[in-house]
Amino acid sequence: MATEIQIDERAREFVGSERPMLIGGDWVNSASGKTFEVFNPATGEVLANVAEGDSEDIDRAVKTARAAFEGGPWAKMSPSERGRIVHRIGDLILEHGDELAALETLDNGKPFAIARAADVPLAADLFHYMAGFATKLDGRTIAPTVPYMPDAEWHAYTLREPIGVVGQIIPWNFPLLMAAWKLGPALTTGCTIVLKPAEQTPLSALRLAELILEAGVPEGVLNVVTGFGETAGAALAAHDDVNKVAFTGSTEVGKEIVKAAAGNLKKLTLELGGKSPNVVYSDADMEDAIPGAANAIFFNHGQCCAAGSRLFVEHEHYDEVLEGVSKHADSIKVGSGLDPDTDMGPLVSQEQQDRVTGFLDQGKSDGAKAVTGGSAVDGPGYFVQPTVLSDTSADMSVEAEEIFGPVVTVKPFKDTDELIGAGNGTAYGLAAGVWTKDISKAHRTAKALRAGTVWVNCYNVFDASLPFGGYKESGWGREMGSEVLECYTETKSVCVQI
Repeated sequence: MATEIQIDERAREFVGSERPMLIGGDWVNSASGKTFEVFNPATGEVLANVAEGDSEDIDRAVKTARAAFEGGPWAKMSPSERGRIVHRIGDLILEHGDELAALETLDNGKPFAIARAADVPLAADLFHYMAGFATKLDGRTIAPTVPYMPDAEWHAYTLREPIGVVGQIIPWNFPLLMAAWKLGPALTTGCTIVLKPAEQTPLSALRLAELILEAGVPEGVLNVVTGFGETAGAALAAHDDVNKVAFTGSTEVGKEIVKAAAGNLKKLTLELGGKSPNVVYSDADMEDAIPGAANAIFFNHGQCCAAGSRLFVEHEHYDEVLEGVSKHADSIKVGSGLDPDTDMGPLVSQEQQDRVTGFLDQGKSDGAKAVTGGSAVDGPGYFVQPTVLSDTSADMSVEAEEIFGPVVTVKPFKDTDELIGAGNGTAYGLAAGVWTKDISKAHRTAKALRAGTVWVNCYNVFDASLPFGGYKESGWGREMGSEVLECYTETKSVCVQI
């Protein structure tokens, strides 16, 4: 076994003490005094103890955020100054890259090399990209025609204003990056925030909050309440003084948040689940398509809402692709994220391991064949074998439901019409992939697939400039790109009679 990666000393110190929550610039214990344990998914051992917030803490945080929005300097700050502060957050993320990557590896389980090469720079880039929009939240002038006042003259224009107090609930699969996706646009537009990290992975969000204060964000603008979804998360979603909730997570929970938001009709953005089709046509470059199809599902241990979990292969090359993806799965080194040779770490929790293996057991019972993998890995930690399933049908749970683990179903298809029907035959519509050398076929297929993102001859390509979100039950609204700013601003029309 290779020598274990040495954990950044600052990360070791961070997990070595009890972690309070952030309210109004102060690091405080929960009102109840309770804490909860956070586990290292590679070992199952306790990693840290974190303050367990509930509805009382959420209420304190929302009141603080409201006061900061109504009376604080943030929303009234000049756009250029606010942009400089947001940009500084990105700089600090890069300066503390080893520390943040180590926290992600310890808390989430992903390999350190991947966290350092992808999660950290992508998070920094999000803040850098969003910072530029602080000075570009422009309105427009309008020339009204009012038929019942034909002789009047008008000066009319629109303003873009921050939406107010925002509740943000983030998942455990990309803890640092999902915090960045949420916080970047909210801060840029002048909103104030109550952030609820996933209870499984709160550590990098807490450290990021320290860096955000260091960057110069005023006290009370960002509040972080750690706790459980059914208590702290539910209280945040239902709070009547929250103007908007942004949630990333399962479709099931997203529907509950819709119900909770009905009380004051708060705005919502929801980035939810997926069961994404990944299509390999017979004219694809198989040297790219086969490892690309494997990466589409096994990236981040399959714990990715956009994972290419349904692989469709044109029948002439079905056997070749099935064999190739299976060999790739067999070659994946599963182990601790601190082992530099590891390709895939553990799933995030015992609960998630049980969920994934439950799907595998059900799939095999239903008649699916595990070409490779198909079970948990023995030993400590929450590991599951990279799994390729054949002989599945649309009515099997392994093909119909989001598993959120390293499991792909592989099916042949005969023509594009059959493919489009099968690809769109799901309640989800988050992402899709297309592999072909025929540019016309690529564009036709991309247009026909009902998904918010379609990757052609690539997969899992994310950038701060590319809007991301879903059709159908994969969500409402978009993350990233200029489109996300519409989700954090209100448009005001001003009409002046001259």
